[in-house]
Amino acid sequence: MLSLSAIPIIFLLQFTIFLASNTLNHASGAVIFQTKDGREQREFDYFKLALQWPGTICKSTRHCCSSNACCNRSGAFADFTIHGLWPDYNDGTWPACCNGKIFDEKEIRTLLDPLKKYWPSLSCSSPSTCHGSKGSFWAHEWEKHGTCSYPVARDEYNYFLTTLNVYFKYNVTKVLNDAGYVPSNTEKYPLGGIISAIQNAFRATPSLECRKGAVKELHLCFYKDFKPRDCAETHSQNVIVSSRSSCPKYVSLPAYEPEARIFDFADSSGQYLSA
Repeated sequence: MLSLSAIPIIFLLQFTIFLASNTLNHASGAVIFQTKDGREQREFDYFKLALQWPGTICKSTRHCCSSNACCNRSGAFADFTIHGLWPDYNDGTWPACCNGKIFDEKEIRTLLDPLKKYWPSLSCSSPSTCHGSKGSFWAHEWEKHGTCSYPVARDEYNYFLTTLNVYFKYNVTKVLNDAGYVPSNTEKYPLGGIISAIQNAFRATPSLECRKGAVKELHLCFYKDFKPRDCAETHSQNVIVSSRSSCPKYVSLPAYEPEARIFDFADSSGQYLSA
């Protein structure tokens, strides 16, 4: 079996082939989606790769269960992990639930090892799907966002593979570590320095969200061919909102080391609690 350290190299090779194929096959006209409730949504304008900082989110975890990577030690806790790859519009809105395709984990069974490590759930909650029910974190991301990524990512497998490819190619954690921004429970880092490090590496401006002075999420934005572009966030008057809006001038990247947990079934519903 291949080690996880070899997975990024293989994915990047597949990514090059994927982009070449997609460039040749992409239709010139915009796609109109028919949603489950009959509404029409136009094709998206750009992608946003949303990344989470586990050290910030896991420290606020109140509940433990078998599916929560903060508790089960399955995540990459010194790295940004994936929240999702989101098709967005330039006006600050986004399409959602673009067709009736239900998430099927069997479709991505060959990707499960890297997904569990780099795209883990950091919560015990079961998010809503596009079919009026609750599901896994991956189910929510595919049904709400992935179904709207056509014609770039044409099916569930390609959506998750594409997201992993982009995540490995644009390695935010490595960029920040190389610039001296490493996980720490004592250090504060200049927000402008973090932004500049990413701008210098990718020639595009990210956006950040913070919680109590700690980086919670970092977003990278891309054109449909996955060339980086600035993340321009707007409100209803189309005024650009700075990525500094929810973050102070100096921010932290909290370190997190999960403790060993033992799980028992709490009741017949199958909800796990920490023993």
